[in-house]
Amino acid sequence: MTEYGSSSITGLWGLLVLVSLSTYVWRASGVAIAARIKPDGNLSQWFSCVAYGMLAALMSRILLLPVGILAETPLIDRLVALGVGVAIYCTFKRNMLAGMLSTVGLFAVITALRQNGIV
Repeated sequence: MTEYGSSSITGLWGLLVLVSLSTYVWRASGVAIAARIKPDGNLSQWFSCVAYGMLAALMSRILLLPVGILAETPLIDRLVALGVGVAIYCTFKRNMLAGMLSTVGLFAVITALRQNGIV
């Protein structure tokens, strides 16, 4: 069993204080400059475009080059579920919940049917 002396406990508390201060310094800086940021400015639009691009790349990577158990499913199953989900999303006035639930639900049904040899 390891024994901790008072100096190591003090060191841990000091480390906790330093880590907390470093976190709150960045948060306070964000609060201080938040009023000066223009939501419709060029820089904000650029960050938004980069975020959407990264999300699209991640979705494409997961869909086309999956790892783990998802890699065992056929590509056509993933594409059909995604296509139906996007169609439902657009049909129901951009309802994210409807699109997501339909995509996941259809993919689960297709996978279950394929495992039982029906498809």
